[in-house]
Amino acid sequence: MRLFLPLAAAFALVFGPSAGAETPSSDPATILAEAGPGTRWGLMVSDTEGREIVAIDPDGRFMPASNTKVFTTAAAMWQAAQGTFPEAGNGGARVRLAPAQRGRAPDVILEGRGDARMSAAADCVTDCLATLADAVAARTRSVHDVIGDDTLFPDQRWTPGMSWNNIPTSSGTGISALTVNDNEIAATVTPAAVGAAPTVALPSYYSVENHALTVEGDKDDLAFDRAPNGRTLVLSGTISASAKPSVLALAVDDPAHYAAWRLAEMLRARGVKVTGTVSVRHRPLLPIDDPEKRDPNARLDPPDLPALATLQPEALAADVNTINKVSQNLHAELLLRRLGLISGTGSIADGQVVVRAMLDQAGVPPHAVSLSDGSGMSSYNRVSPRGMTALLRWIARQPWGAAWRETLPVGGVDGTLRRRFAGTPLAGKIFAKTGTLNATNALAGYLTAASGRTLVFAIYANDVPEDVKATAIMDRALLAVAAAN
Repeated sequence: MRLFLPLAAAFALVFGPSAGAETPSSDPATILAEAGPGTRWGLMVSDTEGREIVAIDPDGRFMPASNTKVFTTAAAMWQAAQGTFPEAGNGGARVRLAPAQRGRAPDVILEGRGDARMSAAADCVTDCLATLADAVAARTRSVHDVIGDDTLFPDQRWTPGMSWNNIPTSSGTGISALTVNDNEIAATVTPAAVGAAPTVALPSYYSVENHALTVEGDKDDLAFDRAPNGRTLVLSGTISASAKPSVLALAVDDPAHYAAWRLAEMLRARGVKVTGTVSVRHRPLLPIDDPEKRDPNARLDPPDLPALATLQPEALAADVNTINKVSQNLHAELLLRRLGLISGTGSIADGQVVVRAMLDQAGVPPHAVSLSDGSGMSSYNRVSPRGMTALLRWIARQPWGAAWRETLPVGGVDGTLRRRFAGTPLAGKIFAKTGTLNATNALAGYLTAASGRTLVFAIYANDVPEDVKATAIMDRALLAVAAAN
């Protein structure tokens, strides 16, 4: 099946003689047209050699949402294959003691190295903040300040084009070289007696302004908000008296400060007196055209100050698997900044330089891909279906391509596709990265057609009206393509 239609022609098909037919259409353009007016579709399907099978607005520029993670993770594996990616061998977070001054206890410096997996959980086994706390407690019984240092990357906690209303949620948590617990704080909301406010349990790092009510029935409608850089959780809405406790994932705006605060709490629990305050060191984003300003030497410690302990983060392959399977935004953004250390200072722009170099090697022209972040939370990102499929075909030819493909969600099996394509001919036969943002849906990857051959595809729905279920429509279109090929 070969189909090459502009979007207007594809939508016109729905008004043709077959519009009222009872038999489901096998034409992908007709299926997409069922979305009605408003939705802007882009679809490209090719074989692995680049022969195009379906093309609907293939050069249009679409918001890719979390399809953006394809570029970030592929660039990381591309660089790792060349031996130039800053891998886990350099170690993760570490602690040092600054020399005592004027008779006061030494300061503790908790230094982040871009590790996405450091944990403060009580049951932590590897990459644990507790390991660093133990190292400090073994050396001294009193410290002054506890300082969180995330100066490995410049201070760009949110990406250009990210919606501000995401900031209080785990989808919009701050990005920092010093990360703990995915930069999230869990708040457990437990119903009380009918008419009373539910109880809220969370670390004292945040305070609570509780306007929620416990109600009869089964209607749970909790909502929360928090001002950017504020530390007061505003809870509202209702929770049923018979409901189980609800766990809310709250974002952290200053991850380095929060990590240092958690370390200070751990030190106190180990009998270490903290006589000073919890503070942070950030590195401002400065002009990159001034060599002296590229390295502002934000670390104030003597260069020979040894680390008391250094954690070992997980390997790149495991992190890429997490990023793609569950669409982990924070990890993707940290990966982009680690790429930025290759070309510069670890900024977003420096990371995009490496991504662009990969795209150039893959033969993807600049107009086909324009990115502002590494995760897809930015509404500034634009990708064309043809550009995405060109990259996917290039990836498949790389020595690391098969390993990268294994990190993609599998239809009806796992990750963000575990509920999609289940019980269909594509169950277990479609390997693709999802994408969801306001009025935006995306899916790009590989599928095994009815003939047994592999097809490469990218499909985007932008400007989707609220009453349109775009993912169901795009899944039907891909099933039709697979059945006909």
